[in-house]
Amino acid sequence: MTEITPEVKPEEPVKKKVELELEVTPNNIGVNPFQKWVHLAKTVDAWRIFPRIFVTVYIVLLYDVVTWFMELEEPNLEQAGLVSIVVGAMAAVFGIYAGTNKQSKAFKGGD
Repeated sequence: MTEITPEVKPEEPVKKKVELELEVTPNNIGVNPFQKWVHLAKTVDAWRIFPRIFVTVYIVLLYDVVTWFMELEEPNLEQAGLVSIVVGAMAAVFGIYAGTNKQSKAFKGGD
């Protein structure tokens, strides 16, 4: 004889809302030991020390190249090309330096 088994319907999943309150505390409660380094980094960034050093060194290089070129008795095409590249690059360096202050970043939508 064949038995007729009733169809078993799968149970619907039980849905419950759970409310969870969690308190998280940081591992290092207290003073940050690297806070002095953070202040130093912010100061160097605010004073723009490295860009100023770079522009100053490039100005000295530009001055030396131009005085060298003017002291030549008969400059050739290669020497004139070198001087024109150094002088042209100075315009680019100054343009980048002048366009990277915080005011221009705020104007362009930066931080």
